[in-house]
Formats: sequence, structure tokens, C-alpha cells
Amino acid sequence: MAKRRYNEAVREFQAALSLDPKLVQVRYQLAVCYFSLGQTKESRQEFDRLLVEAGRDPSVIYYLGRLDLEGGDIDSATRRLQSIVAHPPFPDTAYYLGSAYLKKGDLALAERWLREAVKQTPRDFLVHDHLARVYQKAGREVEAEKEYALSADLRHEYEFASQQAVACNQDLDTRPLAEARGTCQALFDRNDPHKMVTLGMLYGQHGDYADAVEPLSLAAKLDPNSPVIEHNLGLTYFRLERYAEARAPLERAAALRPGFFGSNALLGATLYALREDEAAYRVLEHAHQLNPQDDDTATLLYKTALLLAKNRYAKRQNAECLGYLRKAAELRPDDAETHRRLAQVYAILGQPNQAEQEKRLADRLAAEHQ
Repeated sequence: MAKRRYNEAVREFQAALSLDPKLVQVRYQLAVCYFSLGQTKESRQEFDRLLVEAGRDPSVIYYLGRLDLEGGDIDSATRRLQSIVAHPPFPDTAYYLGSAYLKKGDLALAERWLREAVKQTPRDFLVHDHLARVYQKAGREVEAEKEYALSADLRHEYEFASQQAVACNQDLDTRPLAEARGTCQALFDRNDPHKMVTLGMLYGQHGDYADAVEPLSLAAKLDPNSPVIEHNLGLTYFRLERYAEARAPLERAAALRPGFFGSNALLGATLYALREDEAAYRVLEHAHQLNPQDDDTATLLYKTALLLAKNRYAKRQNAECLGYLRKAAELRPDDAETHRRLAQVYAILGQPNQAEQEKRLADRLAAEHQ
């Protein structure tokens, strides 16, 4: 999927879902692949299912809004996109909402949201092109021509940058890293966040995390409100095992996009690596709620719960210890040792019935695993 080989990605995601249909994040990725391939019927089917299974996730509503827009259901598109634009899951949400109002003929609202889109993505030629169309329809010819000219200039820059990105990706695939860097550095422009994040992600996708840091760091400074940039910067530091540096960008990414499982899971893993157990527990618990099927997150949450239970037990804070042990038992109900510890804490708290129940369960599980 990262290399845009969507047909292959679809087959793998379908195989994963055939093994476990409850993998919500995998279904989301499958739906995005279908969308990228232009298979709107299949994409809508998966997103409609996600709307039921994952609740009113803004990212799901965003894609359904875009599908409505492409399918000509403008009223539904505006309703969906309007409902998430205050806290948009992606920076171009305002652009698509403005585009929907433009198709609807509501020039005032189209202008409002396209001007907001300019603030979010000032170098996107499509935003300026659509704003020019609004001005033209409103009879504001001078403003329209100004926006058309700006759009043309930005389109030229985009096409040139795209060619550079393709050349960089090809060289990273086929040539030694030292040689490929020469081609890739043509993308380096410390004044353009789009080029910087593209360069950083290309390096990252090819395992060159050390070279990815500088362009991603510059991109984050140029565009400080992008959850995508912050996530990728944090991910790069994480892969370099520079956990202390990964923490800040991942915290910003999670704050900017609290409903995104990836940033929350990665932040939780980072805090766990830093032995910030209480902070890790809070973040991992949230990530687990977002995607209960992810085993890596569940495992880290389980381990963190046991660490905190041990800490509270040592401090004789038995009520808090009990809460953490119950969470651990919920995550790993077949672990005999967790139930044995629960029995001890229940006994200390003067709850003999629960203590005896946990002891019997622990003995049974231990016998079954002998």
C-alpha cells in the first residue's frame, strides 16, 4: 500500500479479513485501496460497513463524503463533510466541502470553505483552481484570473516535483543508497513542506530512516499542524530507536488526530519504551479501544497493566492494584499467574469469595497448561 501497489495490497488485506473479519483497521485500509483504484462500489461497501462497526469515525465519513461527491449526491456529500470539517481528519476536507458547494451552486459557502482550504493547503493548485471558478461564476474576473495564474504556477511546480519523486523512488529501488541520494536530494527544498515530507517518506519507505529525519523535521516546522507529518517524523525516530525524540511529534500527531489508531499505538509503544508506564497505559488503553483486534497494542497494554499492578502492590495501594490486574485479566483471560495475583489482592481487600473464585480459576488454568 505504501508503494501504491493497490491491487496487490487488496489481495493481502482480503486474505487477512478472511482469517479475521473483525480487523477494523485492515478493513479501513482495504476500503482506501478500493477508493484509490477507483472501485467505488467496493469502496463504499467497505466504508458503509465500517460506519456501523467503527462508529462515526471522521476518516470514514470523509471518504463516504468524497464518494457521494464523485457519485453526484451533492446533498449527502455536503452533510457528511460539513459534519467533520470543524475537526477535519485530513487537511483537504475543506477543499472537498467547498467543491461540493460549488457543484451545488452555493457560491458564498463554496468561497468560504475554499478560502479555508487555502489556509490548510496553500500550495495545492486544485484549491486555487476551484476558488478561481467561484470568482468567475460570481463575475469577479480580476480575482478569478489571479487565482487561475497562481494555480497554473503551482501545477507546474507539482508536476516537476512529481517527476523528481518518481526518479528518487526508482533510484532507491534499483541503485545503491549512496548513488540514489544524489537523485533524491533534488527534491530537497527547505521552503516547501510537501517536497520535504515526500522526500522523508520516500527515504523511510526504503529503510533509510537516518536520511528521513532532516526533511521530515523541516516539513514539521513549515507545516506545524499536519498530523501526517508529525506521525511520520515520530515513526522515523521510533524506527531509529530514538524514543525520547519520537515522543513529542507523536504526542502532537495524536492530539491533532485523536481518532487515528496508528499514532496512538505508536505513542503508547514509545512511552512504554521510555518506561513512562502511567502515560503509556492511558494512551495504549485509548489505542486498544480504537482497534481492539491489534495484538501488539493489546500485548503492550497487558504488560503495562502488570507493571503498574506490581508498583501499586509494593506501595500497598491495593484498590488501584486490583484495577490494573483486572485489566490484565481482561486482556489475557487464560493467564493463570494474573488470576493468582488477583486472588491475593482480593484476600487483602477482605473479599474472600472473589479471592477463592480467582484461586480456583488460576489452579484450573495452570493444570490445563501443564
